[in-house]
Amino acid sequence: MNVSSAGLQPQGPAAVVTGVGSHLPPRRVTNDELCSGLDSTDAWIRERIGIQERRRADAEVSTGDLAVEAARRAMRSAGVTDVDALVLATTTPDHHCPATAPAVAHRLGLRDKIAFDVTAGCAGFVYASAVAAGLISAGSARTVLVVGAETMSAIIDSDDRATAPLFGDGAGAMVLEAGLAGQEGSLGSFAWGSDGSLADAIVIPAGGARDRERRDTAPPGDFFVHMRGNEVFRHAVRRMSQAARDAAQAAGWTLDEVDRLIVHQANGRIAASVADALGIPPERTPSNIAHVGNTAAASVPLLLAHAADEGQLKPGHRVLVVAFGSGLAWAATSLVWPPGITAEL
Repeated sequence: MNVSSAGLQPQGPAAVVTGVGSHLPPRRVTNDELCSGLDSTDAWIRERIGIQERRRADAEVSTGDLAVEAARRAMRSAGVTDVDALVLATTTPDHHCPATAPAVAHRLGLRDKIAFDVTAGCAGFVYASAVAAGLISAGSARTVLVVGAETMSAIIDSDDRATAPLFGDGAGAMVLEAGLAGQEGSLGSFAWGSDGSLADAIVIPAGGARDRERRDTAPPGDFFVHMRGNEVFRHAVRRMSQAARDAAQAAGWTLDEVDRLIVHQANGRIAASVADALGIPPERTPSNIAHVGNTAAASVPLLLAHAADEGQLKPGHRVLVVAFGSGLAWAATSLVWPPGITAEL
């Protein structure tokens, strides 16, 4: 196994999941509502990407607002009132500068704590979990709050048929605490990587440091996400399938032994294709994309929280977690679902 793609086994304390939480803005946007100003139909969206509705935050609600509520719920789920560090995965920070995590930590009453953002697109939450596990393994923290939060509606062109039906807003969070490798809830090795040669497959062309002389002349659409859907589909399926295999191998599992596959809800066909490539049947692959859309870095923790709440994750289940996003970036890990977790939704 290639160490650069599959990672190393943790040498110190293991990161153990002790709580999960989620938060969705209340406003539901159905396909019919969306299509009133878009060249698409409810039937096309359901068939092609598997979404019936998505959540949208009001204009005054930010990524940080969503993150705070999901984080509070995860801390209640874990029964903790304090953590040593907060890692926030997001593509839609409240500001270019500063990072959003310190403000979230402040609002949670976490004083003088480690807090920083991780940007890895839709793979961000699994990347952030790997970083959190590293903090715990190194002894830099004993309890880490990992949050994935997005207001994707802020960076989506409502007239773009390729992206407007796809993305939703929301946040999910997970508490990791120092424990023993191999105990239920401990995160396994991470299979992760990136391919910057395809950085423009999912990109916001304008508004950053690159080509900033065009800031005043760039077309308005260049300040929103552009995506080459067919290319993203192909790479997402290939990279997530391989990362999931690597993570299962590192855990000593065969794919037949995987009880649940938690796959980033990119779209319904991508998730189904990954499960099919791995030979994992639909009944072992929870999904919530029909009602929340693609929530980018919030996708994995939202799905974990929803699956736990609905009883689809049971103590002792062998769980593979895998995600893929802009960068291009991908990441996967494993855990045995622990007892005693009640998701806070």
